[in-house]
Amino acid sequence: MNTKRQYNLPNCNLTLEGLEDADAESADILSGQAPLSILINAECHLLNSNQKLSGGSVFLQNLAHTASNYAQGVLSGLFLSDNNTTEYPQISLEKVPEKHLHLLTLEPAPDSGETKTEIEITTVELFDLVDAIDQLYADRSTLPDLNLDLKPVSKRYRKPEQPLKERLTPVLIGFSSLAIAAGAFFMIPIPEIAPPEATPVNQTTETEPETTETTPVEGEPGSN
Repeated sequence: MNTKRQYNLPNCNLTLEGLEDADAESADILSGQAPLSILINAECHLLNSNQKLSGGSVFLQNLAHTASNYAQGVLSGLFLSDNNTTEYPQISLEKVPEKHLHLLTLEPAPDSGETKTEIEITTVELFDLVDAIDQLYADRSTLPDLNLDLKPVSKRYRKPEQPLKERLTPVLIGFSSLAIAAGAFFMIPIPEIAPPEATPVNQTTETEPETTETTPVEGEPGSN
């Protein structure tokens, strides 16, 4: 009997179509659901870029292996040099220069007549894809024999640590620049602040009233 399993994330949907195991004893104890034991088609729909990839069991295993290893490299900063898968369809992931994107490439078999597919995906799409793959491998009612063989990154891929002297040089230069700036600041003379000049009050000069002498007219009393 045909059945379908879906693992939906906000930016990535993983859909599997296959055949259920007819054996009643293989049904899941909790759900009573017969496991999807034979995969017919797997489809990965990346919602942000609106792109779809599909294929069979080799496609699904290569996609899971590449995406999980690459995400481990994104988190740790250590990328395997042999990140690409060998069986067709080959799937690889790599950073897009000068962009916060990742190039997902699907290379079909040379004699398949299909063309190579390249999709630029965001980091959110990448980790939603990894989350969907994790849900698939945790679901024992879907392809219970499927095994994701992931290994930790070997120490030989670890980048050599930067010598302590080189790591401290920018810090020391920063402190030196700060000390020089502080010294120059203290060498600047303190500006003298002159007190504001007092505004003179208008002084008014009092003048005595002028007295006018009168000359007596002849014929008037008191005149000689």
